[in-house]
Amino acid sequence: MDPKDIEHRFAFHAASTQEKRDEHTSVRQNCRRLADLLNEALPEGREKDVVMTKLEEVMFWANAAIARAGA
Repeated sequence: MDPKDIEHRFAFHAASTQEKRDEHTSVRQNCRRLADLLNEALPEGREKDVVMTKLEEVMFWANAAIARAGA
């Protein structure tokens, strides 16, 4: 792997514009809405726990995509 790729992956990517901050907020809010909906719709159990973990991963990777774009 190229050292520059490693540097990019592990660097801090601050939201440098209001547009990026708004995109991060939108991702968080929409993931939260889906989490609330799924929390009400799904029975308690391991599967629901996995769903919530995977939704957190979705939020993380979506925000990483926003943060890393153009950085």
